[in-house]
Amino acid sequence: MNTTTNLHNRVKALCAVSLAAAALTGIATNSVLADETCLSPYAPKITGQEDFVYIWTLGVEGLGDEQDKLVTVDARPKSKTYGKVINALSVGGRNEAHHSGVTDDRHYLWAGGLDTNKLFVFDIHTDPAKPALTNTITDFVAKSGGVVGPHTTYALPGRMIMTGLSNNKDNGGRTGLVEYTNDGKYIDTHWMPTDSDLGGAVKTGKYADGYGYDLRVMPRHNVMFTSSFTGWSNYMMDFGKMLADPEAMKRFGNTVVQWDLHTKQPKKVFDVPGAPLEIRCAWDEKHDYCFTSTALTSKIWLIHKDKAGEWQAKDVANIGEPAKIPLPVDISIASDDKLLWVNTFMDGMTRLFDISDPFKPKQVYEHKIGAQVNMVSSSWDGKRIYYTSSLLANWDKKGKDNEQFFKAYDWNGKKLNEKIAIDFTKEKLGRPHQMVFGAYSLYGKDKDKK
Repeated sequence: MNTTTNLHNRVKALCAVSLAAAALTGIATNSVLADETCLSPYAPKITGQEDFVYIWTLGVEGLGDEQDKLVTVDARPKSKTYGKVINALSVGGRNEAHHSGVTDDRHYLWAGGLDTNKLFVFDIHTDPAKPALTNTITDFVAKSGGVVGPHTTYALPGRMIMTGLSNNKDNGGRTGLVEYTNDGKYIDTHWMPTDSDLGGAVKTGKYADGYGYDLRVMPRHNVMFTSSFTGWSNYMMDFGKMLADPEAMKRFGNTVVQWDLHTKQPKKVFDVPGAPLEIRCAWDEKHDYCFTSTALTSKIWLIHKDKAGEWQAKDVANIGEPAKIPLPVDISIASDDKLLWVNTFMDGMTRLFDISDPFKPKQVYEHKIGAQVNMVSSSWDGKRIYYTSSLLANWDKKGKDNEQFFKAYDWNGKKLNEKIAIDFTKEKLGRPHQMVFGAYSLYGKDKDKK
C-alpha cells in the first residue's frame, strides 16, 4: 500500500509540473503539424506526413489466424508499398480488440480487449514499420478492483489512464478510471460517481449512472471529461437481440462527468442523454469547449465554460435524421477548431460540420464511406482523413453489409477523394477498429534507410 501511495504521489507531482509547462507552452497546439487531432495533448506530434497507420483489429472466427492483431499500413505516398499492409502482429485469441493509445513519450502503444480485459503493450519506436509486442497485462480486473472492459487508453505525464466500460459484479455499466505507469505498474482506480456515491461531485440533472466510455483532458483548464456507454452484458450481446430487449435498452449511459485533472476528483455530473461516446476538445488555448455526440439520440453536445467560468453541457445540433437512429459513433475535430467530422454507423456516412460557432454547428458536407463505418481520424493539417468499419464483433452488420475495410481520403476543402482502400475480409485480417499514426521522425530515424 505504501509503495503504491508513494508511486501515486510521485506521478501526481510529475503531472503538476507538466500542467505548469502546458500553461506556458500551450502544448504546441499552434504549430502546423500532421497528426491525429484526437491524441492526448501530452503526446509528441508528427512533423509532416505520417508514415504509418496502426490499426487495432478484431479477429474473426474462421478467417485467417482468427486472432486480434495490430495491422500496420504504409501511408507514405512515395513508398513502393504505399497503401499496403506491411505488418500484422497477432496477439493470441479474440479479445474484442477496440481502442489503443500512445504513451506520453510515444514509444509504446497500449491496446485493450473489451471481453478478456487484457492490455497489450507494443513497442512502436524501435522499428516503427514493425511494432513488437512487449507486454501483456492479464490482471487488469483484479488490480483495478473489479473494473471490466478497458476502453480509452490515454497518455498523461509518465502514465496511462484508461476508462472502463463495466464491472465484474453485475457486468453492468457502473465502472471506473484506472491508472498505470508507462512501464505497466498499477497505480490507482477512480470510480465513476453514482447516486449512492457521488465522490464529492455535484449532480446537475437527474442522472449519476456511473457509466464510462471515453476520456479527454484540457491541461490549460485543469479539467478532464469522461463520457458513458454501456456494460459488458450489452456490448457483448448480438445487436439485433439487444435492440429487441427493452431492459437491455435501458442500460445505456446518459452522463458526462467533469473531473479535476490533477486530483482525479469528480466535480460535476451532466445529463447528456443517449450514450455520449467520443469526446473531442478544442485545441486553441483561447477556446474552452469540447464536443461529444450521442449514439441513441443523434445529437451533437457542447461541453463549455459559461460567463461565470462554470462548465455546462448543451445540445447544439442534430446529426442526420434522429428518428431513423443513424447511430453516430466516432468524431474528429480539426486542429483549427473550425470543422468536426462525424461518422454514423447505420447508414455508413461521414458528415462534416462547420463548428466555427460552437453553439451552432452546421452540416456542410457528407459522403458515404460504406455499408457501415465507425472510426475516423483526421490529420493535423486536415488534408487526410482515415476511416475503419467495425464497431463491435456482435454489433457489425450481417451478410453483404458486413463490409470490413480501412480507407484513406484526401480532403481538398470541398470533397473527399479516395486514395487507399483495403478489404480486411479479403486480406483475412479481421474487423478493423481504431487507428493511430506512426512516423520515423518521432524518433530521429531516417526513413529513407528503412
